[in-house]
Amino acid sequence: MKVDKENIINTLKKEKTKISDLGVEKIGLFGSYVRGEEGDNSDIDLFIVFNPAMEHYDNLFKLYDLFEEIFSPRKIDIVTHNGLSPYIGPKILQEVEFVK
Repeated sequence: MKVDKENIINTLKKEKTKISDLGVEKIGLFGSYVRGEEGDNSDIDLFIVFNPAMEHYDNLFKLYDLFEEIFSPRKIDIVTHNGLSPYIGPKILQEVEFVK
């Protein structure tokens, strides 16, 4: 599978039911793929907003496993809304492209 921004977003749309079942209210892509700076070894950076009632480690780990299966062999980085750093959080929020 060719890995580019459009392909990642389309794959996330296709898996929307599985992702939503794990408590995800919003999912977006940020980082090198959004900026058009991805390389052969770039990881996929995903920003997640959970339903507060479903935001727990079990769902986060299941989500991580799902993304690793879908996008293998690419490395996946997940940042949650509640896990945003005050230092890089504003940059992430500026560039994130949410899946509609």
